[in-house]
Amino acid sequence: MAVDPHRIENLEQLREVLGEPSEMVRLKIFDHVDPTGRDFIENSPLLLLATSNASGQMDVSPKGDEAGFVRVESDNTLVIPDRTGNKLADGHGNILENDRVAVIFLIPGVRETYRVNGRAELTRDPALLASLPARGKPALLATRVFVEEAYPHCGKAMIRSSLWRPDRWPVDFKPKLGLQMARKLKLGDEAADGIDEALERDYLEHI
Repeated sequence: MAVDPHRIENLEQLREVLGEPSEMVRLKIFDHVDPTGRDFIENSPLLLLATSNASGQMDVSPKGDEAGFVRVESDNTLVIPDRTGNKLADGHGNILENDRVAVIFLIPGVRETYRVNGRAELTRDPALLASLPARGKPALLATRVFVEEAYPHCGKAMIRSSLWRPDRWPVDFKPKLGLQMARKLKLGDEAADGIDEALERDYLEHI
């Protein structure tokens, strides 16, 4: 395989391209969740949780529920409840091997996001899970995040992607999950609709 002659191999080369962050950017990074961060988290219905196992293999999992589903226990501790999912538990397994995590919180229509980096642990404390219900059921388990860095992230990505602009959303796009699985299982393309219907039933029954 040919080596890219323009490959960046060290931080000095990277800084030649990107430059240095301003002092204002450096100052926005806190070692805790301040009141502005708390307000953002309490209004967020969706987050992305990044984890890595001991070998460095990574996973990013979306977690979503009613706005405020993540509990801010303190300025340095967050609790993320878990609901019924696909049971692969990739992120959970990673945390058991490597407790480093990163989280991005999103709010629909808001260009900025909120980032948290730190360490995590899993808990099945019955009292805690019962205090984090959704749709009449307690959480299955919870991820407690010990905050080491927390800061708002600028909205340039949202502006460039037009993520919150309905006029720029694709009109007819639908992921062909049924077709993907039908072909992998060698069931024939005609099985795709049945797989999609089963997925919809699962959404309705286990949301």
